[in-house]
Order: sequence, then structure tokens, then C-alpha cells
Amino acid sequence: MENNKTRNNSTKRGASNFLIQGTILAVAGIIVRIIGMFYRIPLASILGDEGNGYYSSAFSIYSILLIVSSYSMPTAVSKLVATRLARKEYINSFRVLKVSLFYGTVVGGLGAAVLWFGADVFANDFLKMPYTSYALKTLAPTIWIIAYLGVFRGYFQGLGTMLPTAISQVFEQIVNAVISIYAAAKLFELGLKSNAVYGSNQYSFAFGAAGGTIGTGVGALAALLFLVFIMLSYRPVIKKQSIRDRTRRLESYQELSSLLVMTVFPIVLSSVAYNISIVIDNSIYGNGMSILGMETSEIASNWGIYSGKYRLLFNIPVAIANSLASALIPSLSQAVAERNKMQITRKISMVIRFSMIISIPATVGLTVLAGPICNLLFQRDDNTDLIRMMVYGSVAVVFFSLSTVTNAVLQGINHMRTPLKNAVISLVLHVGILCVMIFVFKMGIYGVLYSNIIFALTMCLFNGLAIGKFLHYKQEVIKTFLLPTFAAAIMGGAAYGTHFIIHSILKSNFLGVLVAIIVASGVYGVLLLKLHCVDEKELMSLPGGGKIANIARKFHLL
Repeated sequence: MENNKTRNNSTKRGASNFLIQGTILAVAGIIVRIIGMFYRIPLASILGDEGNGYYSSAFSIYSILLIVSSYSMPTAVSKLVATRLARKEYINSFRVLKVSLFYGTVVGGLGAAVLWFGADVFANDFLKMPYTSYALKTLAPTIWIIAYLGVFRGYFQGLGTMLPTAISQVFEQIVNAVISIYAAAKLFELGLKSNAVYGSNQYSFAFGAAGGTIGTGVGALAALLFLVFIMLSYRPVIKKQSIRDRTRRLESYQELSSLLVMTVFPIVLSSVAYNISIVIDNSIYGNGMSILGMETSEIASNWGIYSGKYRLLFNIPVAIANSLASALIPSLSQAVAERNKMQITRKISMVIRFSMIISIPATVGLTVLAGPICNLLFQRDDNTDLIRMMVYGSVAVVFFSLSTVTNAVLQGINHMRTPLKNAVISLVLHVGILCVMIFVFKMGIYGVLYSNIIFALTMCLFNGLAIGKFLHYKQEVIKTFLLPTFAAAIMGGAAYGTHFIIHSILKSNFLGVLVAIIVASGVYGVLLLKLHCVDEKELMSLPGGGKIANIARKFHLL
């Protein structure tokens, strides 16, 4: 009886601790996205839609090479480290770090070389945007830097703390923002001189886009130096842990290398299949519109609006799901190593529900306030197409958030190949639908928008079926989907009405958006508590939840 009680308490503490760590990473993710959004506004103004198209296209190629070489490192390393810490194998967990650093050296270097020497091929043959090659070459060294950065972040996440990762992400983005704007402005001016010399108007956009990518590398380097400093400070703790080590068998570096590769490989393939859609979309859209007679500058401009503005906005709430997923994988891996089925189920339920509690109102907010938000952030531009994309495409927030956390669930319970299989099937369907939308229905950039929503939706469905099959897990529907949707609908009405009234009286879009967001947040929070969508115990498990609970009691909301 006492053992069961202790185990239940441990389960609750473990579940709430992972949520706290996920919240820390989510807050950092939101700050990073907000910084990213605000620095991209002056950057977009400097580059223009054409330069933004080159910038976004370069990042689409860079992202795939990053995924193949480095992107999977935090997930894989955290999973391996967490599993060994669950068995008190501190020496083996540190050996995982050493092996991972060697692996990062090899794959990071290869990724950087491919991007540098293949920049012209990617730009000319794949994207049909030759001037993108400047930004691609500028991004090449960043792949190598991020390989090491991913290893250190994964190690600390495996230790159960997201704080080093969170701080390094914010620091990285601040440096990135400052350097990107400065370098883009300087190189844009240099490009104007090249335009005059070579009789073209594209060098300014191309050089400006390359300047914008310089900040990415400098920011990553700054974050890496910060984590190296933290790692050196942590060495005394590692030495103390080695004294209490319970390792029965010291794992060889060769054995750990093989295990790392076997862990990384399915994650890489799954991530590539999941994220390569943006590159494929870029290629199909660029080549398709070229065949249909659209000018290169217009193709770049439309892609800049879609990838550089629309995706920038909807990725802000999706970042929270990414953060919860990052916190879930090592936590779930520990629960699997301990064979604690109750903790596994509880963590899955919590991560899915909290991701929906955030993503559903974000979808509604981006829909009803699409015009005011877009016009506030991009005041100098004609935002007609962007606003239409946000209204029609904001539902992508829900599907991408849900597919992200369900991917993490499957990886955490050691079914690494399942997300890959689901992503490949979804990708094939996505490509077929996209081609029909572009070549048959002539939907242009909106074909890309709708086919991506369908891609994320199919991923959610396939992942959900797999989780139910492997764990006999039945998803709770009312508190996870229905009540948040009902509360978000009322919230949306309050947000729209508040903005309309404020804007009509004060003629200020900024104040209208600000007050509308504040009112919407209050309305949604009150409804969540009154509808018992979030109970007191769950509220207390969040950072600052005690203060929120005290305020809620005073207003008789709990």
C-alpha cells in the first residue's frame, strides 16, 4: 500500500516536472519567436519581398541539411543520456557526450561542405533562383557550429534541465537579430553598387539576404560558447556523480557510437520527411509557376510572403508544442526505462492536452485578428495576400502542434520508425495534392498553403492511431479538444469586438490589437477554469501556478 502511494506521488512529480521543464523551454521559445518576428520586420523591410524570397529559399535548403547533419542531436543525445541516468549510470552518460561530440564533428563538417560546394547547384537547378547561392554559402559554417550546439543542449536536456537550452536560445536569437539587421543593411548597400556595375537589380536583394544569414551563424557561435562555459562549470558535479555511479558494465565508445547512429538515423529520416515538404514545396512552386509563365521576381515575392511572413507568424504558437515535445522525450524515455506505465500515460495525456489548450486559441486569434496583426507588423507592405493566408491557413497551428507532440511521444516510447513511416505517407499525399492544386486548379501559392495543412492533418491521424495501437491509449476528447474550442470561440468574439471598438474610437490599430489580446487572454483563462478544463492540481504544476491559483480562488474561479 505504501509502495503504491509512493509510486503514485513519484508519477505525479515526474509528470509535473516534465511540464515545468517544458514550460521553461516554451517561454524561451516564445521569446525567441517574438524576437525573431520583430527583427524580421526591419529585415523584411530592408530586403523587400524579393530579397525575403531569396532569404527564405536559402533557409529551406539549409534547414534540410541541418536536419540531416545536426538537428536530431538534441533529441538523440537527451534520449540516450536520460535512459542511463534512470539507471544511475553517470559514467556511461558522460561517455555518450564524448561520442556525440565526435559524431557532431563528422556530420557537421560534411553538412557544411555540401552546402558550401553545392550552393550553386541548389540555387540554379533546384530552386530556379540563382541569386540564392550567396545566402546558401553564408549559411554553410553554421551547420557545423549547430552540430556541437545540439550535442550540448541534448546533454543538458537528458539531465532533466531545460534552463541551459532556454537561456542559450534567447541569447542566440538576440545576437542573431542585431547582427542580421546590421549585416543585411550593409551588404544591401554593397549590392546596390554591384547593381550599377553589372546592370542588374538583383544583387542588392541577394547580398542583403546573405547579410541576414550571417547573424544566424554568429548567434549560434555565441550560444555555443555560453554552453561550453556552463559545461566547464558543471564538471565538478560530474566528478561527484561518478563516485555514486552504479554502472554494472562500462559501455565502449564503439558500442555507444553504434547506438547513437541507430538512435539518430530514424529521427533524422523522420525529421527530413516531416520538414522536407517546405523544400519540395519551394521547388514545385518555383518550377511550376515558371512553367505557367510567372516571372522569377514574382515567384520570389510570393514565396517571401508565404515563407517569410505567414510561416513566421503561425510558427510562434507551434514553438510551444516543439518545446513541450523536447521536454517530453527524455522524460518519457526515463519512464519507459523504469517501466512505469502510469507515468507514461499521464505524460502523454498532459502534453497533448496542454498543446491543444494553447494552439486552439492561437488559431482562433490569428484568424479573427489576421488583418490587424498583419497590418501592425508589416505596416509598409500591401498585406492583402498575407491576411488571406492567415485567415485560410491559421488552422495549421493546431495540426502542426499536434503532429509535433505525437511524433515526440512515438520517439519517446522507442517506436522511432513509426513517425518516419507516417511522415513518408503524408509527404507522398501532400506532393500529389500540391501538384493537382498548382497545375490543374491553378491555385498558385494557396495550393502550397492548403496542401501543407493536409500534410499536418494526415500526420496527426496516423500518429494518433499508432499511439493507440502501441499503448492501448485512448485519447480524452472533451477537455482536450471540445472545451478549449468552445472557450476559444467565445474568446475570438471578444477579441474581434474589443479591437473593433478600440479602433473605432481611438483610431489606433496598435492599441486595438494590444487591448484585444489582453481581453482575449483573460476571457479564455476564466473560461478554462469555469469549464474545469484545467483543475487546481494541474495549475499548481505550472511555473507560477500557485500565484495564479490564489488569484483564481479570490475571484471564485476554483
